Amino acid sequence: MKVSLNWIREFLDLDKTPEEIADILTSLGLEVEGWDAVKPSPVDLDKVVTGQVLECSRIPDTDHLSATRVDVGDGTVRSIVCGAPNVAAGQRVLVALPGTTVLSKDGQLFEIGERKVRGIPSQGMICAEDELGIGHDHSGIMVLPADTPLGIPASQYLNLRSDIVYEIGLTPNRADATNHLGIARDLLAWIRQNENPKADLKYAAQGVTVEAHGATYDVTIENTDACHRYSGVLIQGVQVQESPEWLKDRLLALGQRPINNVVDITNYVRLELGQPLHAFDANQIQGNKIVVKTLPEGTVFKSLDEVERKLSAQDLMICDGQSNPLCIGGVFGGATSGVTANTTSVFLESARFNPIWIRRSMLRHNLRTDAAWTFEKGVDPNGCLTALHRATTLLLELAGGTIASGITDLYPNPVAPLRVPVEYDRVNALIGSSLSGETIRSILATLGIGIENESPTGFSAVVPTNKPDVTREADIIEEILRVYGLDAVHPPAKVRTSMEITPRPNPDAIRNLTADLLAANGFYECMTLSLSNSAYHTSDNAPLPLPKESLVYVHNTANQGLDCMRPSLLFGGLETIRHNQNRQNPDLRLFEFGKTYLAPLSENSETARLAVFMTGAHNPESWQPAAKTHTDFFTLKAYVQNLLARLGISGFQETVVQETPFRYALRYHRGPKELVTFGQVSPAISKKMEVKNAVFFADFNFDNLLAALPSSRIQFQELSKFPVVRRDLALVLNHAVTFAEIRQLAAKTAKKILKEVNLFDVFEDEHKIGAGKKSCAVSFLFEDPQKTLQDKEIDALMQQLQQAFEQKLNATVRK
Repeated sequence: MKVSLNWIREFLDLDKTPEEIADILTSLGLEVEGWDAVKPSPVDLDKVVTGQVLECSRIPDTDHLSATRVDVGDGTVRSIVCGAPNVAAGQRVLVALPGTTVLSKDGQLFEIGERKVRGIPSQGMICAEDELGIGHDHSGIMVLPADTPLGIPASQYLNLRSDIVYEIGLTPNRADATNHLGIARDLLAWIRQNENPKADLKYAAQGVTVEAHGATYDVTIENTDACHRYSGVLIQGVQVQESPEWLKDRLLALGQRPINNVVDITNYVRLELGQPLHAFDANQIQGNKIVVKTLPEGTVFKSLDEVERKLSAQDLMICDGQSNPLCIGGVFGGATSGVTANTTSVFLESARFNPIWIRRSMLRHNLRTDAAWTFEKGVDPNGCLTALHRATTLLLELAGGTIASGITDLYPNPVAPLRVPVEYDRVNALIGSSLSGETIRSILATLGIGIENESPTGFSAVVPTNKPDVTREADIIEEILRVYGLDAVHPPAKVRTSMEITPRPNPDAIRNLTADLLAANGFYECMTLSLSNSAYHTSDNAPLPLPKESLVYVHNTANQGLDCMRPSLLFGGLETIRHNQNRQNPDLRLFEFGKTYLAPLSENSETARLAVFMTGAHNPESWQPAAKTHTDFFTLKAYVQNLLARLGISGFQETVVQETPFRYALRYHRGPKELVTFGQVSPAISKKMEVKNAVFFADFNFDNLLAALPSSRIQFQELSKFPVVRRDLALVLNHAVTFAEIRQLAAKTAKKILKEVNLFDVFEDEHKIGAGKKSCAVSFLFEDPQKTLQDKEIDALMQQLQQAFEQKLNATVRK
């Protein structure tokens, strides 16, 4: 939300720097995220000064240049060559001195320097309006009144002040601070509490009232749940035209595009008072009647942006007497009822709509307008008439016309200030400081919160209707603390806390260890939403089909595409990969820690998981030749095994799996408890997710990893003094036999001295070794920590291994 400091200063005397004001606003809960200086002109008007033309004469052989001598009040008379046709001796003018930047005819900035023109020195420039960026007139220089003092900066003379525009991160509960008056009231409360108890607003805007006579405009509210209050007035004889400069400048500074004087006034009042308004062309209202109602599902409505939208039966519509939709109430106007250059009669609306209805319509039609943003926070139902009077006053002033009706004001169920019981002890307990009753009463008074039924122990707070978020005792205490200041609460001399026993193994420490290992190997951690799209699992041809009853659905009005808690980390990773690939970043190594969710809800519904993704090139581009060009299954397998080894996890089984979402995969597990499943993501899923390259995905069950960690600490073991002996075998096996089976059988057969088993070559040829066969070259490393192994011992072990492979795996040893 943007806030103009100049506008705030119209409400309140603030003798503080922008930095100090930013600190105060942040301490009040209105966090200032940054600010910009907004100048009235691209020209630095502080360097342009008033001066007097002492002499003026035409330069020979030119039809427009004049040689002048100018005094700017600093004791130096300057020679300036001027091309304006209206320059003359005795004039008071605006002079840009050397070093000042001004605008050229084509709107570009250039710097004034000292130079000679036709041999005559020119030490500045006498300026026209367009050259200073304060108008469009280039017919001649600006001529000032004869009594204008010399040497005054143009910014001071023209009363054109630079502005500071703050960007405030407004929280959803601060409906009272969506406008400049609300911000000024908060600042006033701080000033009264900390500096001047007698400070007050200079101008409150709500004091402006307009006399309206005659019959009221015909209005009917059919849906009082969606429309709590509706007021309006008819103004005839208006002249729609361009807004004055001061109004356009104020809107532009706050990021609002000026349209015309009528529409700009409605935006101005919204920014000033926090009440959105809407102006209808009264001649387009059939039957001279307004009906606030809903229309049948699917009714077509052409909005102001010329888009035809199909309405929901839950969209609140402002209709005319023939039920023609004029606008979506509080959200967006219609194409036919808006104010145009031909409009002469305006019906001005000021209403209070149900925030829930507004938010749903806004999201349903993806119309995030400023009015809807304000309405969804909850505007003050008792501020409608104040804003209507203020806007009517400005309309009469800037657009002319006369009031042609009485004030229509339908308020079926008036909202009264809320009474909230508060105890003094509770205030001090939550704040952590001893505030006197007088301090509490003073702070609440500065915030406009009244006090009733006061007793020695507490009181009833009377909450104004512009604070819909203040409904509980804790909310009242928060309001007190905002103004009292967190910095004013001193820390206690003693801090008591309870001991918390760190679980073993510590999940955070293991998570950090895992992340450090992956990051050191070139992986980047990503964080995706815990929300997902149920269409990934329940739609026709869903990438990962799951029963609907197994999903945990959420009612997400902000984004209907994220309607369930994620049952897998896969799709968040694929979306991240797609996003990067579409931006010329196809080579990715990613990991993510997160939870997955499945119904029915129980202790086992949430599972901590670790997802690892690899795709694209195996190594960065290099002039050196590489063994692999692209990431594959075995690349991922190496990282999975290294991670498990780093965590000290061993002694698990391996199972080949063929299941969605994998094209092929391997699972490491201990009995029924899965440790990790990894493999290539099915190309069909990659295609549906618009991912171009093959993706390799490892899905760790992090809860089971923690349970599988060894309980004992790592112990030192002395290096063996005796040599390692290597033997190789070439085994012809059925194609279905895996290396894991070879390794497990070897470990069982020679487990005492077998140190390592490694597969170093695979050969397949139907003609040489037969169909459905493969030859696996396997190395075996033997070592005895107590002695040097003899050849006869190794030969005996190799004979045992060969027999085991032949009997259990139906292998043949190639000679």
